[in-house]
Amino acid sequence: FVPEKHLAFKEAPKVLTMQDIGYPENVGVSSVAVTQPFELFSHEAIQIMRSEIFRPEVTENHTFSSNIAASQLRGYARDHASFTYAAWNHSETIAIVSKLAGVDLIPWGDYEIGHINLSVKSAEQAKAELDTIQRKRVHADEGIDMGSSEDDTPIVGWHRDSYPFVCVLMMSDCTNMVGGETALRTATGEVIRVRGPTEGCAVILQGRYITHQALRALGAKERITAVTSWRPRSPFLRDDSELRTVRPVSDLNELYYDFYEYRLGIMEQRIRRALEDMQARRQIGKKFDTNGNKSFLAESTAFMTHTNQEIVEEDQVCRGSIETVDIPDVVVVG
Repeated sequence: FVPEKHLAFKEAPKVLTMQDIGYPENVGVSSVAVTQPFELFSHEAIQIMRSEIFRPEVTENHTFSSNIAASQLRGYARDHASFTYAAWNHSETIAIVSKLAGVDLIPWGDYEIGHINLSVKSAEQAKAELDTIQRKRVHADEGIDMGSSEDDTPIVGWHRDSYPFVCVLMMSDCTNMVGGETALRTATGEVIRVRGPTEGCAVILQGRYITHQALRALGAKERITAVTSWRPRSPFLRDDSELRTVRPVSDLNELYYDFYEYRLGIMEQRIRRALEDMQARRQIGKKFDTNGNKSFLAESTAFMTHTNQEIVEEDQVCRGSIETVDIPDVVVVG
């Protein structure tokens, strides 16, 4: 991965803030809710990434499906996609994502690098969808309601992410594509749509705190997106990561190693700072900070209790079954 050749970022896109969609300032880890699409990777970079995800060892060993997403590739990047892995972990990529997210971020863990959501159709199916869209437009002009169909089913249903931020990269040619937006629920229950990115472009979403769904793309032979999850770099910022939406569609051995390692790392740094602060107070003769230290212990207990709760015994995990949000789906319109 050569950033001078493979990064295509030019200018910062417009953003919606958490307040713009009705949330108070203290929700989430940043004021940024979602960006508009922006150029991120070059065409050459996308082609290399595509070649990596279609390798037999990836499709055969890393394919998952669930009740909210029919086809996904997960946990393949570190061992089978060296270019993809390097692209998302490069310091320049991280700097771009952090700048647009409004907080210093790092990729959540190896397992969540370049998670693929996949929808592929034949040329005949794509043409039939375009014909249907055209008929709907004509009938709408004539005041006739054609209703909805299975084609209106979202590619990923309503959900909140397990991790603070996601960066969603489009890896498909979007010519003739209708739909493909991300629908967001505001704090007041309204639905807004964020325009879907084109090939090589991405959007950043604080998806842990915003209910959203990926609308189906009609009229195109495929819609392939790569989703990389992010968390704050600082161990002293809040971390609300959970495994609720990913546990049923993961190699638990790899997922749990990533989760447990970084959670212990956060606690290690927090404890080290608390120890240094306590030792410094003692050295200069200050009174023991009973309330402050008890507050730290309570926060640490809650953090580790949550960590323990997220590591569910393997035989208790219901594969492919993800908790859904009971909200009517958004219909794709032409």
